[in-house]
Order: sequence, then structure tokens, then C-alpha cells
Amino acid sequence: MVCKDCENKAVYVSLSGKNLCQKHFKKYFETKVISTIKKHGLIEYGEKVLVACSGGKDSTTLLSFLWKLMKNKRENLAAIAVDEGISGYRDLKLKGLVKFCEENNIPLYTYSFEENYGFTLDEAVKISRENRLNIKPCYICGVLRRNLINVFARRLGFSKVATGHNLDDESQTILMNYLRGNPALLARLGPKTGIISDEGFAQRVKPFYFCTEKEDTIYAILNGIEVDFIECPYHVENYRLEIRDFLNRLDSIVPGVKHGLVNNFLRLLPLLRREYASQRIGRCKICGNPSAGEVCRACMLRERIKPFLEEKGREHRDKQ
Repeated sequence: MVCKDCENKAVYVSLSGKNLCQKHFKKYFETKVISTIKKHGLIEYGEKVLVACSGGKDSTTLLSFLWKLMKNKRENLAAIAVDEGISGYRDLKLKGLVKFCEENNIPLYTYSFEENYGFTLDEAVKISRENRLNIKPCYICGVLRRNLINVFARRLGFSKVATGHNLDDESQTILMNYLRGNPALLARLGPKTGIISDEGFAQRVKPFYFCTEKEDTIYAILNGIEVDFIECPYHVENYRLEIRDFLNRLDSIVPGVKHGLVNNFLRLLPLLRREYASQRIGRCKICGNPSAGEVCRACMLRERIKPFLEEKGREHRDKQ
């Protein structure tokens, strides 16, 4: 199998059936990402962009891509990582990210749950299980992680937060919210997330929005980015895993299902945004950050977990 544009060995076959070698696959991938950025106005000239990094393949590849793309304005780009406190997982992921940033002279800001919330994710999950709070690990992680990234993005002066979400991720999120009957959350999806402009929010953008998981992986490997397949120990409790496997099975039978799901969703997105654009954003009465309710989700979580942390502290002091 040879490349359609030359006689070199092909490494990828696109959805339309085009065989591409390493060189032409890179060109295909980069053209797609740059087109997404321009078409959807994801990053404007002179904007400060903070890349949300987990140490995983997608976010590290995005960081590398934007570092090359913004070669004339690199002072406007940096990375942010959150240490949730997942023993034996996050510490390994962050080591690789720190090494990558040091080798490429990329500024990296790291913040932790423990320093900012007073507990690790492991501790929060244990409290939830022991006290039957019925809060899923991925919910705790997602809410608190997004909150930290937004707070520090604004504090550091970044107007955009770029994430490594790809077409597979988006198709999963669309289907999850549809099945849960949550159109308000559907309205917040797309290449640019969020339906309301507010100075308290750093807008989130997804340059890899139309790239598949497979394309991300191949591009990472071809560019020498270390790819590991270590998964979070809590992912087995995630509803997304079931949706991911379902879509993968369906796409293997009917190629292009994920593309169709995302493209049809984008046709409906303007209608969803008009319907839910009236949602008011106020300020959380506890932390002062933007919130659709009286109390933001991050503070709600902290308020549910905090009493058990205090009780644990009292028990520890009593034993001393």
C-alpha cells in the first residue's frame, strides 16, 4: 500500500480512502487543525493561550503543535497541569509532561487539589464510598479540575484555554448528554465551549476537534512524542467508557458514524445555543467565581466532603 501523493509506504488510510505516507499524513493532519483554528476563530493573533495538559498523548501533542505554530509569539503560550492526587497514576503522567516542557523550554504551571482544596482525589473518593455520598470519581475530578484551570488561567492573564479533546471525545460527550436528556449541556459543546461570555471565564477551545483518536496517536508517534496507554484507575467507573466502546463497535461496522454524529450535532448547535443563551451567570456566594447557581459546583462538592475531613482530623487528634 503506497501513498496517493508519492510512492512511499502509506501509514494511514483516511475515511475517504486516501493512502498517506508519513510526510503527507503530517501535512493532512496539520492542515486540518489549522483549518479548524481559522474557521472557528479558536485562536486570534496576539491572544494568550494556556494548554490544559494531563501528561497524556492528546494534550501533549496539542502543546507541541501549538508551540510550533506560535513560533513567533511563544511568549503567549504556556501549559497548565493539575495534580488531582491519584496515587500511582498522576505522578507518573506529570513526570513525562515536566520532562517534555523542560526539553522544549515551555512554561508549565502546576497546581494540586491538596494545596487548593485541602484533599486529594483519592481521599475524596474514599470519603464518598465510606459515607455513601454516591459521588462518582470522574464527577469530582472533572468539576474540581475545570474550576482550578479556569481560576488560574484568568489569574495568570490567559484568555483562552486549549484542550486536547478530539472527535472521538466529542462524539462520546454528545451521545452521553443526549441519552441523559441534558440539552443545556449539549449547548455548551463545540470547537469553542461555553454559551455565555463572562470575564470570569477563560474560553475553552479544541483545535483537534475534527481529528480522530487514531489520527492523534499516529501524529504523536511520527513526531516522537511518547505515547503510553496508562489509564486512570477510576476510568472503569465512568459511564463514558461504555459509550466509547459502543461508538467504537458501531464505527467499525459503519465507518464514519462518529464524524456523522459530530457534524449533525454542529448543524443543531446554533438552535441549542439560542434556546439556552438566556441562562444568567452570577457569582458563587462562597468563592466568588462565576456560577449559574447561588453556589458553584466546586464549592458544593467541597461542602459535602469537608465535614468528613474535619471528622477525620478530630479522630486523628483524639488518638494522639
